[in-house]
Amino acid sequence: MATVGKTETSDIAVHWKEEGYVQPPAKFVGQANLADPSIADRFSLENFPECFREYADMLSWDQSWHTTLDTSHPPFWKWFVGGKLNACYNCVDRHLPKHKNKAAFIFVPEAETEPTYTLTYQELYVRVNETAAVLRDFCGLKPGDRVTIHMPMILELPITMLACARIGVTHSVVFGGFSGEAAGTRAADSGSTVMIYADAYYRNGKLIDHKASADIAVKTAAAEGVTIDKVLVWRRRDGEDLSNTPMVPGRDFYMEELLKNYRRVKVAPVSVDAEHPLFLMYTSGSTGKPKGCQHRTGGYLAYVTATAKYYQDIHPEDVYWCMADIGWITGHSYIVYGPLSLGATNVLFEGVPNYPDAGRPWRIAEQLDVNIFHTSPTAIRMLRKAGPNEPQKYNYHFKHMTTVGEPIEPESWRWYHEVVGKGEAVIVDTWWQTETGGFLITTKPALDPMKAGSAGPAALGIFPVIFDEAGNEIAAGSGRAGNLGIRNPWPSIMQTILNNDDRFVQQYYAKFCKNPKSTDWRDWPYFASDGAVLAADNYYRILGRVDDVINTAGHRLGTKEIESACLTVPQVAEAAVVPVVDEIKGRVPAIYVALKPGVTDTKQVTEDIIRAVETMIGKIARPKGVHIVADLPKTRSGKIMRRILAAISNRVDTGDVTTLANPEIVEQIRKQVQGDGPVDLQDAPEDIKRFGEQE
Repeated sequence: MATVGKTETSDIAVHWKEEGYVQPPAKFVGQANLADPSIADRFSLENFPECFREYADMLSWDQSWHTTLDTSHPPFWKWFVGGKLNACYNCVDRHLPKHKNKAAFIFVPEAETEPTYTLTYQELYVRVNETAAVLRDFCGLKPGDRVTIHMPMILELPITMLACARIGVTHSVVFGGFSGEAAGTRAADSGSTVMIYADAYYRNGKLIDHKASADIAVKTAAAEGVTIDKVLVWRRRDGEDLSNTPMVPGRDFYMEELLKNYRRVKVAPVSVDAEHPLFLMYTSGSTGKPKGCQHRTGGYLAYVTATAKYYQDIHPEDVYWCMADIGWITGHSYIVYGPLSLGATNVLFEGVPNYPDAGRPWRIAEQLDVNIFHTSPTAIRMLRKAGPNEPQKYNYHFKHMTTVGEPIEPESWRWYHEVVGKGEAVIVDTWWQTETGGFLITTKPALDPMKAGSAGPAALGIFPVIFDEAGNEIAAGSGRAGNLGIRNPWPSIMQTILNNDDRFVQQYYAKFCKNPKSTDWRDWPYFASDGAVLAADNYYRILGRVDDVINTAGHRLGTKEIESACLTVPQVAEAAVVPVVDEIKGRVPAIYVALKPGVTDTKQVTEDIIRAVETMIGKIARPKGVHIVADLPKTRSGKIMRRILAAISNRVDTGDVTTLANPEIVEQIRKQVQGDGPVDLQDAPEDIKRFGEQE
């Protein structure tokens, strides 16, 4: 089989043989939060949905609920109906009697010359209250309002989120690496009138002027008809201005200066309905516009609390480090809300894992005595390539390690287990999504054996199904790939897409709905838009997206969104974006464009396209390549055949092209991309084979 780069470290699960089991160490089993096998009976289908009362009972409620699951308006499920609570109270206040001087966060700056900073639960309580006072009294925000937060990985980010939750304001955190335009469009969609920024942050040894994005975001929101009244700016270092971007009088305010008027102010946590929206999280979809996934307070908090306890195995004495960014759902669920609800000690790292070298994560783990580690396959592949022997140089000991965001191939899994984990740690390989709120497929770490290449069995109370395109269920052990779905609702499932209930129904439920008039949840399976294979032992292997979304280093990039950015370049007539296998990131976008007649400076156009993509989306969307071609392959009705372009980029058989309107262009593009040598094809990963099917 021919290769693209080193495909053994990026190929997906359908090409992996079934691996053997690896049993959890006895030392881990003996201390695990979840070691009672009878829990499977408590969470059986017969006990659904009442089984999830066990999760809700882990929270402090101001008012108990009267209905566990309301299915009267499917698929807009309601959980713990009638209950009232406050997420900030559950994450901060309730820990003070026993753990006020326990570390909530240990902030690790990127620069090793800068000391770490510990924030106790008591200090977190004070800072959250003061910030909540600014938001309520200075900004005039009230329950139900929405705020957009565009910040890097500094302590003020979770402080701001918790302050919003304290006063019932719905926060929308935009990943700090996204551009000002991306933040502005999301702010406009959410109807935010307040945006919250940091002046600067460090990344790869460079100081990034983040405040510059605020002006762009405000301008972008204004162009979409939304006025941002106030921009609050946290200083990365107290008393220092690290940004060169001027503050706009009357609009921009340093939080440091505002807080002087609210020192020691206490803000009572607002008791909200269980269904009150806690946050929005925007994610790319198969159309150009990002989707505002709206998550409820009660069901979401109950689910992430319990799954952090059972699957992350967090105890009060543990030091837990999730290396994700809070700007993604992993950071919301498994850095902020789940772990803090349990009273955990969290490591918050500003930098990137391989700066200044690949030993940095292991030095941090040794220095802070981290024993639970949580990262992505992309980071694992990167660290393995940059420093395969680095972990052996440091004296740390993990009891538990998570992998999240994309499938991890067996070779990287084994390095993670044997070298990073030193053979002492369990690995939990999880599958879930922004939309799902928490883990849906994962091993129970003390009860289920690990198996490289497999995410594992279903989580407690979750009942997946794999459908073929006709909606027929594919049996376990058949070896056939299909569409992954979930039969039943669960407490952390998103409520809707903001401002677009119809899109919510169409994208996630219409495809396999058995009866649109039914109020029985059994008729409304959730469609994940991921492909999967179910082994005979009921372990799932995830095969990647089946829609036009590219999973780049665990970040979902909508192809239509990237294409829209390309089309802002005046010389571009048409654009198509496809996924390409990448050794480190798994998948990256490749861009194909046809230019308007008379354009000759292709080098300048290429630079303009890359700049447009980075400006409108962010550098995470930077393409592997830009191919300027004479024409794009099309059907006779004029539809661009992205499937064929994906095949060319990945050296995969393009299949029958004779029915195209312009079949001759395919070989022309193939020679341009692959060269004039002999055709050298490889077997296609499942997501590449299926890319473009939804067209």
